[in-house]
Amino acid sequence: MNLGRREYLQVLGAAAVAGMALGRHEQTDAAQAESALYDLPPLGRGPGFVSLLHMTDCHAQLLPIHFREPSVNLGVGSMHGQMPHLVGEHLLRAAGIPAGTALAHAYTSIDFERAARRFGKVGGFAHLATLVRRLKAARPGALLLDGGDTWQGSATALWTQAQDMVDACKALGVDIMTGHWEFTYGMKRVTEIVERDFKGRIDFVAQNVKTADFGDPVFPPYVIREINGTPVAIVGQAFPYTPIANPRYMVADWAFGIRDDDMQKAVDEARGIGAQVVAVLSHNGMDVDLKMASRVRGIDVILGGHTHDGVPVAVPVRNAGGITLVTNSGSNGKFLGVMDLEVRGGRVASHRWRLLPVFANVLAPDPDMAALVARVRAPFESRLRETLAVSDGLLYRRGNFNGSWDQLVCDALMDTQGAEIAFSPGFRWGTSLLPGQAITRELMMDQLAITYPHATVTPMTGETIRTVLEDVADNLFNPDPYYQQGGDMVRVGGLTYTLDPAARMGARISDMRLGGRPIEAGKTYRVAGWAPVSEEAAGAGLKPVWDLVESWLKAQPGGRVAPRRINTPRLLSVGGNPGLGG
Repeated sequence: MNLGRREYLQVLGAAAVAGMALGRHEQTDAAQAESALYDLPPLGRGPGFVSLLHMTDCHAQLLPIHFREPSVNLGVGSMHGQMPHLVGEHLLRAAGIPAGTALAHAYTSIDFERAARRFGKVGGFAHLATLVRRLKAARPGALLLDGGDTWQGSATALWTQAQDMVDACKALGVDIMTGHWEFTYGMKRVTEIVERDFKGRIDFVAQNVKTADFGDPVFPPYVIREINGTPVAIVGQAFPYTPIANPRYMVADWAFGIRDDDMQKAVDEARGIGAQVVAVLSHNGMDVDLKMASRVRGIDVILGGHTHDGVPVAVPVRNAGGITLVTNSGSNGKFLGVMDLEVRGGRVASHRWRLLPVFANVLAPDPDMAALVARVRAPFESRLRETLAVSDGLLYRRGNFNGSWDQLVCDALMDTQGAEIAFSPGFRWGTSLLPGQAITRELMMDQLAITYPHATVTPMTGETIRTVLEDVADNLFNPDPYYQQGGDMVRVGGLTYTLDPAARMGARISDMRLGGRPIEAGKTYRVAGWAPVSEEAAGAGLKPVWDLVESWLKAQPGGRVAPRRINTPRLLSVGGNPGLGG
């Protein structure tokens, strides 16, 4: 049972994350404890003080949810043991967060089920709106920046073509955003939203999206806003690998990429017309942001997204022009980042970064936003709430290799299609479900709601299967972040294998087996999957994955889904890696 709001606050616990000392409030009155967590004064008021609020990767979650942080987030090469590749107790020690507290639950997967029942759900736009408005009231002129992956990840976003999220973001007070999964609604829909719904309200910026023919900017590369008399440039960096990670035909006329040289030009141009602060609103993924920060001069702050890392500190990166601070604000509406800057003599003189968890038991919902959320959900409530089965085990997705939600999807695809092996994409989005909870259609769709949901069965040789695994492993573990695409390892059903993240490209995968027998390179196997990126698959009349998963759930004996046996690879060369743990 969730604690009541007052009781929750009284056990909020001590925390010392980046200077946030709450221990003295542990036994005090509820209002005082809430004040300690959320009434965060700015660095200062008036000229020279700038505040940026940052959210990212909410994946269309309008209501409070459970979301389990990863217990595996391996860093390789120079990123071994570095933020954001710390999990569990390693992260708590690095951030100075006491175990057993609400903040420890927010940042880690330690004792997740018990802590989730104790501390309740996180996020929700009505609760987030309360926090945004409180912080903006204390920081006149503060900007709310949205790092993207906002319009995708729920049934209602899919069924309304993102209109529910567009309306919610306008009501929330988003000022500037960039994108990634937004592009999977197609060029026409993205353009329609930007030019119609956002006009005069929200700036969509992306310096690295050009027309495929002449290389013209598709969106403004940056905007300059004045905060307390200080000109602040916000440069957009959309996900650079969109046409590779997602269907190219959906953005056929647009070209993407990291584009360091263009980023340097945008920063220099913004500085040249008077910007005293330059912040990059990025959807690169944090490892890519860290490398970019080392190569591009003149960026004060990179507020990052894509890899869903909740990073409680701002990581300083030295480059030829000075220092750039790199952060990331988690996912699913679970966190709100607050970057306070002091500007003196046209330069950032000091900063303070706070990553605030959005505890739904603590923050009262904003009534206007709650009414909007109820209104946009109303036409779909009966479909969303229908129970498909009850889960006897914890269902979650996030982690480098597999999660129990992904295992459920793989099992369903194999069972319904008579396949020996299943692949499910290494998506990082998707809410968590506690044992004993109903699997509603809404919770199922939280894992599957995309615009290219087609389920497939493909004959593959053993050699092809190995090539697929090797390619995805290099995506994840290439020591050069610019060759990573920010997803997790493809999830597998049926097949077992060994993986060495530290090995060279093409030599990471070994000992592939099916039913205990070695996979034969020349033998053909039936492999189930979903989310094909080819345009041909979109027109092939294939069933959407949710139809298959729903029929499988409804067919479970007694309407209950047994705990999943999660199929993860045997790992080599990871001993002592602080990205591995509880």
